[in-house]
Amino acid sequence: MRENDRRELWSWYLFDFANTSFTVMVVTVAYAIYFREYVVGDLAIALPWGDSEVGDFLWGLGNAVSMMLVGITSPYLGAIADGTSCKKLFIGLYTALCIVPTALMMTVGPGQIWWGLLLFTLGNIGFQGGLVFYNAFLPQISSPKRRGYVSGMGFAWGYVGALITLTLALPFAKRATELGDHGELAPAFLIAALFFLVFSIPFFLYVRERPPLVSMARNPWREGWIRVRDTISHLHHYRHTAHFLLAYFIYSDGINTVIAFGGIYAAETLGFNALQVIVFFAVIQFAAVAGAWALGLLTDRWGAKPTVELTLALWTVMAAGAFLARDALAFYLVGAIAGIAMGSSQAASRTLMAEFTPVSKEAEFYGFYGLCGKFSAILGPLLFGLVSLLTGSQRWAVLSVSLFFVVGWLILRTLDVAAGREATGSKPPGNNGEA
Repeated sequence: MRENDRRELWSWYLFDFANTSFTVMVVTVAYAIYFREYVVGDLAIALPWGDSEVGDFLWGLGNAVSMMLVGITSPYLGAIADGTSCKKLFIGLYTALCIVPTALMMTVGPGQIWWGLLLFTLGNIGFQGGLVFYNAFLPQISSPKRRGYVSGMGFAWGYVGALITLTLALPFAKRATELGDHGELAPAFLIAALFFLVFSIPFFLYVRERPPLVSMARNPWREGWIRVRDTISHLHHYRHTAHFLLAYFIYSDGINTVIAFGGIYAAETLGFNALQVIVFFAVIQFAAVAGAWALGLLTDRWGAKPTVELTLALWTVMAAGAFLARDALAFYLVGAIAGIAMGSSQAASRTLMAEFTPVSKEAEFYGFYGLCGKFSAILGPLLFGLVSLLTGSQRWAVLSVSLFFVVGWLILRTLDVAAGREATGSKPPGNNGEA
C-alpha cells in the first residue's frame, strides 16, 4: 500500500473510533439511563389495568423519530453527494449536529423531558445521518478482496473507541452509584462530544473525495430527485438489492432495539446500578472488537452472506438468554454473545451491501441502505416500548425482538449474491487488489 492510501484508510478507521463514543455513551448506556431514571423518573400514565411508567415509550419515540427523519432523506442526499462529490461536506454537517447536542445533554435536569428528548433526537439524527456517507466510502477505499476485513476493522476500532469512552466515564458512574444520583453522569456526555470531535479530525484531513463519474452540472437539488426517481423506477434491475435490503430492514430492527434498550433493560429488569451497566457494556465492547476483527476475516474467506446468517443465529440466542437471565453473571454472558454478534453483523452487512452497489452510485445506494436501517429502528423500539407498556415486563419485550432475527434469516437464506452482483456490475471479492 502507498503511504497516502494507508493514511486514508486509518483516518477512515478513526472516524469509526470517534463516533462510537456517541453510541455507547448516549444511545446505549449513560444517557439512556440518565433520561429514563433522572429526567423522566417515575412519571406514569393511567391505563385500564393500572398505572404504567412512560420512560421506555418516550425513549423509543425519540429513536423512532430520529431514524425516520434520517431514513427518508438519505437516498436523496446520497444521490446529490454522488453527483457533486460532497460526501465529506455532509459528514461534517451531520457530525456537528451530533456533537453539539451531545455536549448540551449535561444541561438537562429532572423533569426537562422535552428538552432532553429534543437533544437526543437531534444528536441521533447527526450520528445516523453521517454514517450513511461514511459507509459510502467503503467501496472506494478498499478492494473487493479486502472489503470484509476493512469493514470489520472499522467496527473493531469503533468498539475500541467505545471501550475508551466507557473507561473515561467510569469515575462518574462510580460516583452516581455511591451517591444514588444519576445526575452525576452528566459530565460524561461532554466527554463523549469532545472525543468525537477530536478523533474525527483526521478523516476530514486525509480521506479523499473522488470526482463523480457523472456530475450534476446544473441543479443538484433537482437532479438528486431525478436520480432517486430513476433508481426506483428501475428497481426490477436491482431486485436482488431490494431482496437484501428487505432482510436487512427486518433483522436490523432487532439489532437497533437491543442497542436502544440494552442499558435500560439491565437497570430496570436486573437492577443494575450505573457502574454495573458500564461494566456490562465494557464486556460487550471487548467481545465486539474480537467479533468484528475475526468475522471480518471470515467474511473475506467465507462470504458476507454466510457470516450474516451466523450472526443472526447468535442474536437469536442472545434474545432468549436475556429473557432467561436472572443474575449479573448470566447477563454478562449474554452481553458477550451480543458483542460478538453486533460487531460482526454490522460489518458483514456493510460489506454485503457493497456487492449490490453500482459504481458511481455508492452514496445513493448506501442511502437506501441507510433508509432501511433507520426505518428498521422505528418498529422495533416502538414494539419493545409497547410490549413493555402492555405487559408491564421488559422480559417479554426483549423476547419479542427475536422475531426480527428469525424472519430476517429466513429472507436472507433465499438471496442470490452472484446474481445480484452481476445485475449491478460490482466486482466479485476474488479480484486482486490491496485495501
